Amino acid sequence: MAYPVTSPAEPKSSAGLPSGGLGRYLWSAFVAQREVTPIIITVALFIFFSVDSSNFLTSLSLNAAAGFAAPVGAIAVGEVLVLVLGEIDLSAGQVFLTTPWVMYWLWQLGLPVGWAILASLFVAAGVGMINGMITVLLNVPSFVATLATNFILFGIVLIESNDTEATPIPGSLPPQTSSVVPHVGFFGQVIGVWLWSEILWVVAIALVIHYVLKRTRFGVRVIATGGNLLGAAEAGVPVRRVKIWCFVLCSFLSGAVGIVDAVKYGSMDPGNAGVNYILYAVGACVIGGTALTGGRGTVIGAFIGAILIGVLEAGLTIIGVSTNDFYVYIGLIMVVAMTLNGWLDRLAAHTRTS
Repeated sequence: MAYPVTSPAEPKSSAGLPSGGLGRYLWSAFVAQREVTPIIITVALFIFFSVDSSNFLTSLSLNAAAGFAAPVGAIAVGEVLVLVLGEIDLSAGQVFLTTPWVMYWLWQLGLPVGWAILASLFVAAGVGMINGMITVLLNVPSFVATLATNFILFGIVLIESNDTEATPIPGSLPPQTSSVVPHVGFFGQVIGVWLWSEILWVVAIALVIHYVLKRTRFGVRVIATGGNLLGAAEAGVPVRRVKIWCFVLCSFLSGAVGIVDAVKYGSMDPGNAGVNYILYAVGACVIGGTALTGGRGTVIGAFIGAILIGVLEAGLTIIGVSTNDFYVYIGLIMVVAMTLNGWLDRLAAHTRTS
């Protein structure tokens, strides 16, 4: 009697993994992570600058890196939510700079500092809602809508400030005199006066938004909307509401850390334009592995991308490289990061199919 011949089943490990074992599984999981690229480049830069100059590891240098990375990271974290949708918010950098101005003006009008902060954050969220509604309800491309908002906010600051620097910022460290040692209370220290407070605020924000994007229904809806707008709508996802809320969150987070940044430095320059901040933030998102076409993004990757930019800026300063060269290096790193991301994507696909 002939028995049917069956092909042998693929051998499995005791853990249910395909042949190749745990090592192959871990390698496949590693190369699939979008955060791998910025981590590799950041570690490489950190080692290079540490070896090249012993001054890089000093508290002053590391704080300079954190001070540059914190505002970029805060804006980038919010920007990821919008970029995952296939949209962009070019006004987030100016919201970062305008929100503390609103707080300052309200405080000068006699509003207590706590209420001034809350009111300015409400204004920041309102800017995001306007951006979202123009994009969603009027079908204006987000690039155009938020670029217009950027110019409007910048103009408002220049007009209302009379092109005059604002100082001191409520809650910031008062100026030192020959007879009085400056002191600020616990509230001011937490808000931004302490050297590391701003970067810690950004770390906390990044962790919360990462959880929201990866572990909540809202996050699932954001990714679904960015990946397939029509399919998400047909599945019952309120795509318009999701988009508006992402714009709101982007502006709110930028404004919140903008207040922290203003308190940290104690003054604001009305001529400081937000365009530079948003370019750095989008660069951090790209370096971190967020796709500009939507449907895929990583908050942690964007934050690490911001740290990378901060490390690069501080490291080049320490070793005596001209600040003009900084922009060249940023561009080169973006190209390298995109190339490495593409290579890792192909490697991960090959690992899954082989």
